[in-house]
Amino acid sequence: MNANVLIVGVGGQGTILASDILAAAALEAGLDARKSEIHGMSQRGGSVSSHVRFSPRVFSPVIPDGEADILVALEEMEAARWLGMLKPGARLIISGTRILPVGAAEYPEGIVPALIKNGYTCTYISPEVLHARAGGMKYENVCILGLLSRLLDFPDSAWYAAIERLVPTGSFEANRAAFDAGRVHDDSDTKDRLST
Repeated sequence: MNANVLIVGVGGQGTILASDILAAAALEAGLDARKSEIHGMSQRGGSVSSHVRFSPRVFSPVIPDGEADILVALEEMEAARWLGMLKPGARLIISGTRILPVGAAEYPEGIVPALIKNGYTCTYISPEVLHARAGGMKYENVCILGLLSRLLDFPDSAWYAAIERLVPTGSFEANRAAFDAGRVHDDSDTKDRLST
């Protein structure tokens, strides 16, 4: 398996932890994996991005422009911000969570429908469904990894080992439940905003 996965979000959403778990799961699955992140103004709610690359041999942790196979956006506007990184036919997993950027008067509408109209294959999950399935805001990043796992051929044991090793002590069971809830995502949860 060869893949370039870009995980993006806003400071405080757990973007870096999600990418750490993905890279660790790839290693557990027997692949070489590299990651790189840009924290930006993460402490102030700024944009955060993390590149994760895995294959039998990886030489650079940075995904070249136009080469990302999968974009995972923990915040809706971040999905649009990083489109230049995607290769043709890339998959998008988008949380409908909306965090108004500092200084912005209102949140732009129609982001996900525009992406679908322009030919991107998007799996969208509403913030209400994500929150309910994850069992709380602090597990939403791991729930999104459950959605991502449907696109990657890693054994369950690789994901669970990575989660257990990297999440805070005492939170493994809650994080595992959130991951499993993401894996069984029901397409009807996304109403008419899902294109697969």
